[in-house]
Amino acid sequence: MNNKISISLDDAKIISAASEAEARRNNWPVVIAIVDDGGHLVHLLRLDNTQFGSVEVAIQKARAAIAFRRPTKVWEEHVADGRVRYLGLPGTLPIEGGLPIVVKNQFVGAVGVSGVRSNEDAQIAQAGLAAVAAH
Repeated sequence: MNNKISISLDDAKIISAASEAEARRNNWPVVIAIVDDGGHLVHLLRLDNTQFGSVEVAIQKARAAIAFRRPTKVWEEHVADGRVRYLGLPGTLPIEGGLPIVVKNQFVGAVGVSGVRSNEDAQIAQAGLAAVAAH
């Protein structure tokens, strides 16, 4: 029997709200995207004054994080280390800010954030994951 866990809209809203709170605390205009385990968009939030280019970037960060079940920072580090072959890997985005969502050792989705420096995007995404883990 399959006991697959799925991300719900309510879960996505918890992640989004905590991520938004972290962004607002720092006055960072960002887009927060949450996808399910198939990379399909569940929830998107664009804070006021956020550049519209960050919408697609946030979605792609989330999709890359769930597609390969690892933070997008991994590819950023590989490329920074000179392993540029990762730039050609379909579905990756070598920019920090995409994190997989893991519940009971199951990959259920991912969050992607874009709009500020990539390490700040990741800080915002991590705040969202911390909130859903505590819930």
